[in-house]
Amino acid sequence: MSKEILYEDGIPGGSHWSMLMRKGTELRLVDKQGGANVGMLFYNPSNYLERYNAPDTLKCQHTFKLTRGHCLYSDMGRIFCSIVEDTLGWHDTVGGNTTKQSVKMKWGERNYQDYRNEWYLNGYDSFLVELAKYGMNERDMAANLNLFSKVAVDDEGNMFFDKTNSKEGAAITLRFEMDTQVMLHTCPHPMNPATEYPKLPVVYQISEAECLTENDYCQNLCAENQRGFKNTELYNIGCGC
Repeated sequence: MSKEILYEDGIPGGSHWSMLMRKGTELRLVDKQGGANVGMLFYNPSNYLERYNAPDTLKCQHTFKLTRGHCLYSDMGRIFCSIVEDTLGWHDTVGGNTTKQSVKMKWGERNYQDYRNEWYLNGYDSFLVELAKYGMNERDMAANLNLFSKVAVDDEGNMFFDKTNSKEGAAITLRFEMDTQVMLHTCPHPMNPATEYPKLPVVYQISEAECLTENDYCQNLCAENQRGFKNTELYNIGCGC
């Protein structure tokens, strides 16, 4: 039985958005046309100093990629959200972000004054716009993840971008384990080899999550996740299931 969608909207390619996701809700992201990239950052809305920590997320789960079962950790050892559904199997958290200079070098420059909604945004400045809405700035920037994008490594250790990773309709669902300020953009991945600036949209859906059970797949993926859930449970005392 499919879950009731409490809210649904689309995000155009090459744009940005932010939202507060409450504990016990799920955020499902759908690649509408294929080839999308969603850069994301997470912050504790009660203390913006607590934010997504990419190194801890990878090392404590012994992984280079993100997929179902993986949890996205804060720098306080708590879990912002868990990946409970994933049709892809690979999402990047090492490739980084585009900048104004990198977009200009790869795809040229289009400003809003001349091109309006056809201008070229970059991931770094997009995050800064969303951070500013909450009183934050470039000092609060962290290493981001890139949903729907795949950066793999060959036998010589060279990283490469797989442009065929995400197909039309690919989806990932994040279950939030604590209240989380979500920042996101749909600007291209910095390693995307496309000859023209890719503006690929996504759809997001918000639903209510089921309460956590003892046999939860994400919680039991590894011992580190069990400890992370305990840390988060302590933080959430008094907040319900």
